[in-house]
Amino acid sequence: MRHVTELQVRYAETDQMGVVYHAHYLVWCEVGRTDFIRALGMPYAEMERQGIRLAVADATVRYHAGARYDDRIAVETRLVDVRSRMVTFAYRILRRFDEDATELLVSARIALVCTGREGRPASLPPSWRALLDRGVSAD
Repeated sequence: MRHVTELQVRYAETDQMGVVYHAHYLVWCEVGRTDFIRALGMPYAEMERQGIRLAVADATVRYHAGARYDDRIAVETRLVDVRSRMVTFAYRILRRFDEDATELLVSARIALVCTGREGRPASLPPSWRALLDRGVSAD
């Protein structure tokens, strides 16, 4: 499954050169991830109410080009791996010129470890594992 989240670059996300500050791309990945999980049928907030947390264990980000104020952005999110205690998402952040024309800005891969309320690693509950397994993308 591939999920696309659309957003518009806000002025506050840019630096003095008018380019999006590099850390905002990670925030956009988080937005894509929570939208992806919601699209599977369960809000991320519900996961947290049940005591499940996903903490970033590893993030690899490749910057291809910079976004600028007011650009239309598409965050493509795919779930590429689900294990008992870890999930891995892949992202492509694109500048959208129109429905068919885009430019790749960032590619990223983020691995998250499941933890309980105390912050210690924990296994994904079977219901959450089944939900996430349905969203794994082979491409």
